[in-house]
Amino acid sequence: MEPKVFDPSLAENQYRHEFKYLVSYGQLKILETRLKGLIPLDTHVAQTGSYNIRSLYFDDYYDSYLKENESGTDPREKFRIRIYNHDSSRIRLEQKKKVRGKTQKLSCSLSLEQCQLLMQGEIPEIKADAPAVLIKLVLLMKTRLLRPKVIIEYERIPYIYPYGNVRITMDEHIKSAKRIDLFLEEQIPLRPILPAGQHILEVKYDEYLPDFIYRAVSLPHLRPTAFSKYYLGRRYHL
Repeated sequence: MEPKVFDPSLAENQYRHEFKYLVSYGQLKILETRLKGLIPLDTHVAQTGSYNIRSLYFDDYYDSYLKENESGTDPREKFRIRIYNHDSSRIRLEQKKKVRGKTQKLSCSLSLEQCQLLMQGEIPEIKADAPAVLIKLVLLMKTRLLRPKVIIEYERIPYIYPYGNVRITMDEHIKSAKRIDLFLEEQIPLRPILPAGQHILEVKYDEYLPDFIYRAVSLPHLRPTAFSKYYLGRRYHL
């Protein structure tokens, strides 16, 4: 039987395995060396071999998402607006769910005007045929007072493998910012949320992780962690 190739049309409804690991700079370089000869980089990376991710996270009046993350509530969800390489021409709204240890990401495009309103904590006018993710965010802004809380930014080195829809990502220089109004600016004041030399490895896949990739990312003393960029970013600014 041929292995299953990732079908992008099914991605929106797919619950995936997702494991995170704290790694040192040295471990990161070992992993890069191993993976370069095995699976390709994401085609969206720049000449540096990485791209910049900046996300604006939401929470409600009672900081429910922060507290659920701290207590490990399952199921739970969170909302964020995301841009890549400081480019405001492509803005995404994402809803990330965690259910029984698996994750699902639903997303839709936002216009620049919608993003600017949401950055200000204002509720955009939407039509009945708006994307489901945007409809739910607007509903929660009205009923639970969801508002933007913190910015998280980092550099990502992403490797992809189509069989099993595998993504191996390495996130460096993870920082946070409180100035929500500067979300779309190219340069903003940021502060690190991890000790110097610590980074994050994420291993994501649908139904199976090929054995040769499993062996490549297996390092001594590497243990899964319940790391949350959003949680640490908020804790630094409370």
